[in-house]
Amino acid sequence: MLTKENTIIGFIGTGVMGKSMAGHLLKAGYPLYIYTRTKEKAKELLDLGASWASTPKEMAEKANVIITIVGYPTDVEEVYLGKDGLVTNGRENTYVIDMTTSTPSLAERINEEASKKGIYSLDAPVSGGDIGAKEARLAIMVGGDEEAFKQVEPILQVMGSNIILQGKAGAGQHTKMCNQIAIASNMLGVIESIVYAEKAGLNPENVLKTITTGAAGSWSLSNLAPRVLTGDFEPGFMIKHFIKDMGIALEEAEKMGMDLPGLALAQSLYKKLADEGLSDLGTQALYKLWHQG
Repeated sequence: MLTKENTIIGFIGTGVMGKSMAGHLLKAGYPLYIYTRTKEKAKELLDLGASWASTPKEMAEKANVIITIVGYPTDVEEVYLGKDGLVTNGRENTYVIDMTTSTPSLAERINEEASKKGIYSLDAPVSGGDIGAKEARLAIMVGGDEEAFKQVEPILQVMGSNIILQGKAGAGQHTKMCNQIAIASNMLGVIESIVYAEKAGLNPENVLKTITTGAAGSWSLSNLAPRVLTGDFEPGFMIKHFIKDMGIALEEAEKMGMDLPGLALAQSLYKKLADEGLSDLGTQALYKLWHQG
Protein backbone atom coordinates (compact mmCIF):
# COMPACT_ATOMS: atom_id res chain seq x y z
CA MET A 1 0.00 0.00 0.00
CA LEU A 2 1.29 3.44 -0.95
CA THR A 3 1.78 6.02 1.76
CA LYS A 4 3.47 9.39 1.59
CA GLU A 5 6.31 7.97 3.67
CA ASN A 6 7.10 5.08 1.31
CA THR A 7 6.46 6.88 -1.98
CA ILE A 8 9.28 8.04 -4.25
CA ILE A 9 8.02 9.76 -7.38
CA GLY A 10 9.68 9.91 -10.77
CA PHE A 11 8.57 12.54 -13.28
CA ILE A 12 9.38 12.48 -17.00
CA GLY A 13 8.62 15.56 -19.09
CA THR A 14 9.06 19.12 -17.81
CA GLY A 15 7.43 21.11 -20.59
CA VAL A 16 4.78 23.84 -20.43
CA MET A 17 2.59 21.81 -18.07
CA GLY A 18 4.93 19.17 -16.64
CA LYS A 19 7.21 21.69 -14.97
CA SER A 20 4.38 23.10 -12.84
CA MET A 21 2.94 19.67 -12.10
CA ALA A 22 6.30 18.35 -10.88
CA GLY A 23 6.77 21.51 -8.83
CA HIS A 24 3.53 20.88 -6.95
CA LEU A 25 4.72 17.38 -6.04
CA LEU A 26 7.97 18.80 -4.69
CA LYS A 27 6.12 21.40 -2.64
CA ALA A 28 3.87 18.66 -1.26
CA GLY A 29 6.97 17.02 0.19
CA TYR A 30 7.39 14.01 -2.08
CA PRO A 31 10.94 12.86 -2.94
CA LEU A 32 11.16 13.52 -6.68
CA TYR A 33 13.38 12.27 -9.49
CA ILE A 34 13.32 14.13 -12.80
CA TYR A 35 14.21 12.98 -16.29
CA THR A 36 13.94 15.01 -19.47
CA ARG A 37 15.87 14.84 -22.72
CA THR A 38 17.41 18.24 -22.10
CA LYS A 39 18.67 18.44 -18.51
CA GLU A 40 18.82 22.23 -18.63
CA LYS A 41 14.99 22.31 -18.82
CA ALA A 42 14.88 20.64 -15.41
CA LYS A 43 17.31 23.08 -13.76
CA GLU A 44 14.70 25.03 -11.81
CA LEU A 45 13.22 21.83 -10.36
CA LEU A 46 16.67 20.45 -9.56
CA ASP A 47 17.52 23.72 -7.79
CA LEU A 48 14.34 23.29 -5.73
CA GLY A 49 15.46 19.87 -4.52
CA ALA A 50 14.54 17.32 -7.17
CA SER A 51 17.08 14.62 -8.03
CA TRP A 52 18.21 13.74 -11.55
CA ALA A 53 17.76 10.39 -13.28
CA SER A 54 19.85 10.02 -16.42
CA THR A 55 17.49 7.57 -18.17
CA PRO A 56 13.97 6.15 -17.75
CA LYS A 57 15.71 2.88 -16.82
CA GLU A 58 17.49 4.57 -13.91
CA MET A 59 14.23 6.15 -12.83
CA ALA A 60 12.51 2.75 -12.89
CA GLU A 61 15.19 1.53 -10.48
CA LYS A 62 14.73 4.44 -8.03
CA ALA A 63 11.04 5.43 -8.00
CA ASN A 64 7.91 3.43 -7.20
CA VAL A 65 5.45 5.92 -8.72
CA ILE A 66 6.42 7.31 -12.13
CA ILE A 67 4.50 10.01 -13.98
CA THR A 68 5.06 10.88 -17.63
CA ILE A 69 3.82 13.75 -19.76
CA VAL A 70 5.74 13.79 -23.03
CA GLY A 71 5.01 14.84 -26.60
CA TYR A 72 3.74 12.16 -28.94
CA PRO A 73 2.60 8.51 -28.83
CA THR A 74 5.98 7.52 -30.28
CA ASP A 75 7.64 9.20 -27.28
CA VAL A 76 5.31 7.38 -24.90
CA GLU A 77 6.07 4.05 -26.54
CA GLU A 78 9.82 4.63 -26.26
CA VAL A 79 9.65 5.81 -22.63
CA TYR A 80 7.59 2.80 -21.56
CA LEU A 81 8.43 -0.06 -23.89
CA GLY A 82 11.84 0.85 -25.36
CA LYS A 83 15.14 -0.74 -24.38
CA ASP A 84 15.58 1.72 -21.49
CA GLY A 85 11.84 1.97 -20.87
CA LEU A 86 9.90 2.08 -17.63
CA VAL A 87 7.99 -1.15 -18.18
CA THR A 88 10.91 -2.92 -19.81
CA ASN A 89 13.03 -2.26 -16.72
CA GLY A 90 10.30 -1.79 -14.15
CA ARG A 91 9.93 -3.45 -10.76
CA GLU A 92 6.93 -5.27 -9.38
CA ASN A 93 4.42 -3.08 -7.50
CA THR A 94 5.54 0.09 -9.27
CA TYR A 95 2.79 2.48 -10.42
CA VAL A 96 3.20 4.18 -13.81
CA ILE A 97 0.89 7.02 -14.81
CA ASP A 98 0.99 8.38 -18.35
CA MET A 99 -0.52 11.87 -18.46
CA THR A 100 0.39 12.46 -22.10
CA THR A 101 -2.47 12.69 -24.57
CA SER A 102 -1.82 9.51 -26.50
CA THR A 103 -3.75 6.73 -28.24
CA PRO A 104 -6.17 4.47 -26.37
CA SER A 105 -4.65 1.42 -28.07
CA LEU A 106 -1.16 2.27 -26.79
CA ALA A 107 -2.53 2.77 -23.27
CA GLU A 108 -4.07 -0.70 -23.48
CA ARG A 109 -0.82 -2.19 -24.74
CA ILE A 110 1.26 -0.57 -22.00
CA ASN A 111 -1.20 -1.83 -19.41
CA GLU A 112 -1.01 -5.35 -20.82
CA GLU A 113 2.81 -5.40 -20.77
CA ALA A 114 2.95 -3.78 -17.34
CA SER A 115 0.55 -6.35 -15.88
CA LYS A 116 2.86 -9.17 -16.95
CA LYS A 117 5.52 -7.71 -14.62
CA GLY A 118 3.23 -6.86 -11.72
CA ILE A 119 3.35 -3.14 -12.57
CA TYR A 120 0.20 -1.02 -12.21
CA SER A 121 -0.45 1.19 -15.24
CA LEU A 122 -2.88 4.09 -15.57
CA ASP A 123 -3.54 6.41 -18.50
CA ALA A 124 -4.43 9.82 -17.06
CA PRO A 125 -4.36 12.65 -19.63
CA VAL A 126 -5.15 16.14 -18.40
CA SER A 127 -6.97 19.28 -19.45
CA GLY A 128 -6.55 22.84 -18.22
CA GLY A 129 -3.44 24.04 -20.03
CA ASP A 130 -0.63 25.98 -18.43
CA ILE A 131 -3.05 27.87 -16.17
CA GLY A 132 -4.59 24.70 -14.77
CA ALA A 133 -1.14 23.20 -14.28
CA LYS A 134 0.18 26.27 -12.45
CA GLU A 135 -2.87 26.50 -10.20
CA ALA A 136 -3.06 22.73 -9.55
CA ARG A 137 -6.62 22.50 -10.81
CA LEU A 138 -6.25 20.26 -13.83
CA ALA A 139 -9.03 17.96 -14.93
CA ILE A 140 -7.52 14.46 -14.87
CA MET A 141 -9.31 11.68 -16.75
CA VAL A 142 -8.13 8.22 -15.75
CA GLY A 143 -8.25 4.76 -17.27
CA GLY A 144 -7.13 1.59 -15.51
CA ASP A 145 -7.61 -0.61 -12.47
CA GLU A 146 -9.80 0.91 -9.75
CA GLU A 147 -7.62 -0.27 -6.87
CA ALA A 148 -4.49 1.17 -8.51
CA PHE A 149 -6.36 4.44 -9.06
CA LYS A 150 -7.28 4.64 -5.37
CA GLN A 151 -3.65 4.14 -4.38
CA VAL A 152 -2.36 7.06 -6.50
CA GLU A 153 -5.38 9.35 -6.18
CA PRO A 154 -3.78 11.43 -3.37
CA ILE A 155 -0.83 12.10 -5.69
CA LEU A 156 -3.12 13.13 -8.54
CA GLN A 157 -4.97 15.45 -6.15
CA VAL A 158 -1.75 17.44 -5.71
CA MET A 159 -1.92 18.36 -9.42
CA GLY A 160 -5.63 18.48 -10.18
CA SER A 161 -9.06 19.27 -8.78
CA ASN A 162 -11.36 17.20 -10.99
CA ILE A 163 -10.14 13.60 -11.03
CA ILE A 164 -12.43 10.84 -12.30
CA LEU A 165 -11.79 7.19 -13.10
CA GLN A 166 -13.47 6.77 -16.47
CA GLY A 167 -13.08 3.01 -16.91
CA LYS A 168 -10.55 0.37 -17.90
CA ALA A 169 -7.18 0.98 -19.58
CA GLY A 170 -7.59 3.37 -22.51
CA ALA A 171 -10.72 5.02 -21.09
CA GLY A 172 -8.73 8.06 -19.94
CA GLN A 173 -7.44 8.60 -23.46
CA HIS A 174 -10.90 8.17 -24.99
CA THR A 175 -12.24 10.77 -22.54
CA LYS A 176 -9.45 13.15 -23.53
CA MET A 177 -10.53 12.76 -27.15
CA CYS A 178 -14.03 13.89 -26.11
CA ASN A 179 -12.38 16.90 -24.46
CA GLN A 180 -10.34 17.79 -27.53
CA ILE A 181 -13.32 17.39 -29.87
CA ALA A 182 -15.28 19.89 -27.77
CA ILE A 183 -12.36 22.33 -27.58
CA ALA A 184 -11.58 22.27 -31.31
CA SER A 185 -14.91 23.58 -32.58
CA ASN A 186 -15.22 25.88 -29.56
CA MET A 187 -11.87 27.54 -30.30
CA LEU A 188 -12.98 28.17 -33.86
CA GLY A 189 -16.14 29.83 -32.55
CA VAL A 190 -14.19 31.90 -30.01
CA ILE A 191 -11.83 33.29 -32.67
CA GLU A 192 -14.59 33.95 -35.20
CA SER A 193 -16.51 35.79 -32.47
CA ILE A 194 -13.56 38.08 -31.72
CA VAL A 195 -12.93 38.81 -35.40
CA TYR A 196 -16.62 39.52 -35.97
CA ALA A 197 -16.63 41.99 -33.05
CA GLU A 198 -13.64 43.78 -34.54
CA LYS A 199 -15.15 43.93 -38.02
CA ALA A 200 -18.40 45.29 -36.59
CA GLY A 201 -16.54 48.12 -34.89
CA LEU A 202 -17.26 46.89 -31.37
CA ASN A 203 -14.92 46.94 -28.39
CA PRO A 204 -13.91 43.26 -28.15
CA GLU A 205 -13.09 43.57 -24.45
CA ASN A 206 -16.62 44.79 -23.71
CA VAL A 207 -18.05 42.04 -25.89
CA LEU A 208 -16.15 39.43 -23.88
CA LYS A 209 -17.38 40.92 -20.60
CA THR A 210 -20.92 40.26 -21.79
CA ILE A 211 -20.76 36.95 -23.62
CA THR A 212 -18.48 35.07 -21.21
CA THR A 213 -21.26 35.15 -18.60
CA GLY A 214 -24.03 33.97 -20.94
CA ALA A 215 -24.81 30.80 -22.83
CA ALA A 216 -21.67 31.23 -24.98
CA GLY A 217 -19.41 30.96 -21.94
CA SER A 218 -16.53 28.46 -22.04
CA TRP A 219 -13.06 27.98 -20.60
CA SER A 220 -11.49 29.03 -23.89
CA LEU A 221 -13.62 32.15 -24.12
CA SER A 222 -12.75 33.20 -20.56
CA ASN A 223 -9.05 32.27 -20.54
CA LEU A 224 -7.74 32.36 -24.11
CA ALA A 225 -9.78 35.10 -25.77
CA PRO A 226 -8.30 37.78 -23.44
CA ARG A 227 -4.82 36.61 -24.47
CA VAL A 228 -5.74 37.14 -28.10
CA LEU A 229 -6.77 40.74 -27.37
CA THR A 230 -3.36 41.48 -25.83
CA GLY A 231 -1.46 39.76 -28.63
CA ASP A 232 -0.31 36.95 -26.36
CA PHE A 233 0.05 33.79 -28.41
CA GLU A 234 2.46 31.97 -26.11
CA PRO A 235 1.43 28.37 -25.61
CA GLY A 236 -0.68 27.07 -22.82
CA PHE A 237 -0.97 24.20 -25.25
CA MET A 238 1.00 24.08 -28.51
CA ILE A 239 -0.66 23.94 -31.91
CA LYS A 240 1.52 20.99 -32.98
CA HIS A 241 0.28 18.93 -30.05
CA PHE A 242 -3.32 19.93 -30.71
CA ILE A 243 -3.01 18.79 -34.31
CA LYS A 244 -1.67 15.47 -33.01
CA ASP A 245 -4.62 15.11 -30.64
CA MET A 246 -7.16 15.93 -33.33
CA GLY A 247 -5.54 13.34 -35.59
CA ILE A 248 -5.91 10.67 -32.89
CA ALA A 249 -9.58 11.56 -32.37
CA LEU A 250 -10.29 11.44 -36.11
CA GLU A 251 -8.61 8.04 -36.39
CA GLU A 252 -10.55 6.66 -33.42
CA ALA A 253 -13.81 8.05 -34.81
CA GLU A 254 -13.13 6.39 -38.16
CA LYS A 255 -12.62 3.05 -36.38
CA MET A 256 -16.05 3.52 -34.79
CA GLY A 257 -17.64 4.40 -38.13
CA MET A 258 -18.49 8.02 -37.33
CA ASP A 259 -17.75 11.37 -38.96
CA LEU A 260 -16.52 14.43 -37.06
CA PRO A 261 -16.91 17.31 -39.56
CA GLY A 262 -16.36 20.06 -37.00
CA LEU A 263 -13.13 18.48 -35.80
CA ALA A 264 -11.92 17.88 -39.36
CA LEU A 265 -12.48 21.56 -40.21
CA ALA A 266 -10.65 22.75 -37.10
CA GLN A 267 -7.71 20.47 -37.80
CA SER A 268 -7.43 21.72 -41.39
CA LEU A 269 -7.24 25.33 -40.16
CA TYR A 270 -4.61 24.56 -37.55
CA LYS A 271 -2.58 22.71 -40.17
CA LYS A 272 -2.50 25.96 -42.18
CA LEU A 273 -0.84 27.67 -39.21
CA ALA A 274 1.63 24.80 -38.88
CA ASP A 275 2.47 25.11 -42.58
CA GLU A 276 3.31 28.77 -41.88
CA GLY A 277 5.79 27.78 -39.17
CA LEU A 278 3.56 28.67 -36.22
CA SER A 279 3.14 25.20 -34.69
CA ASP A 280 4.88 26.14 -31.42
CA LEU A 281 2.36 28.89 -30.63
CA GLY A 282 -0.69 28.41 -28.44
CA THR A 283 -4.04 27.29 -29.79
CA GLN A 284 -5.38 30.86 -29.53
CA ALA A 285 -3.05 31.76 -32.43
CA LEU A 286 -5.83 30.53 -34.73
CA TYR A 287 -6.64 34.26 -34.73
CA LYS A 288 -3.65 34.78 -37.01
CA LEU A 289 -5.50 33.19 -39.92
CA TRP A 290 -7.60 36.35 -39.98
CA HIS A 291 -4.88 38.79 -38.90
CA GLN A 292 -1.43 37.84 -40.12
CA GLY A 293 1.57 39.32 -38.37
